Amino acid sequence: MTEPIRVVLADDHALVREGTSELLAKHPDIEVVATAEDGTSAVELIDKFRPDVALVDISMPGLTGIEVTREVKSAFPEVAILILTVHDEDVYVRALLEAGAAGYLLKDIGEAELVRSIRAVHSGESVLHPKVTRALFESLIAGADGATEDASPLTDREDEVLRLAAQGQSNKQIAAHLDVSPRTVQTHLGHIFEKLGVASRTEAVIRGLRQGWLLLDEL
Repeated sequence: MTEPIRVVLADDHALVREGTSELLAKHPDIEVVATAEDGTSAVELIDKFRPDVALVDISMPGLTGIEVTREVKSAFPEVAILILTVHDEDVYVRALLEAGAAGYLLKDIGEAELVRSIRAVHSGESVLHPKVTRALFESLIAGADGATEDASPLTDREDEVLRLAAQGQSNKQIAAHLDVSPRTVQTHLGHIFEKLGVASRTEAVIRGLRQGWLLLDEL
């Protein structure tokens, strides 16, 4: 039997911690191994339990979610950080992605989306709440220096994979769309990251938008 995805949950609201823990307990492939009520405790528990995923709020006593992300990714880069918050300002999103967060969700999501997102970041995918995605991309494009390249370095198939990823499709959804295996999609994404000098889907999409290979209206 496959080992469950081990999760540390950090939120300063007891009701959120308890409710989220109970929700995730219904899924046998996910195990909440510890909960923290502040950022400092979150880092200590992540150090102790070495989870696969850390589900972290932004506004917490002690260390903020941004500071937790920076410390954890510096010390334990293998831990995927998934932010779950009420804040949708792009300044927070940018800071957390730059710090190494694998995903950014708002607390208005449902159970199915949260569970899918935990599984996705555990498998190496990036996750962004639809409400913040477009605003983030618009902000980043506006802040670009305007430099463009003559042509994309990607193959036609890689370009297609990047466009589908930019639309928020998971590896499985992209695989079904292209009639290939998820492993093939992961291979294409690896080639895309290498060619563009990035480490995540989000960074790849931003690079494509800034260079004009992707158009915001198509996403």
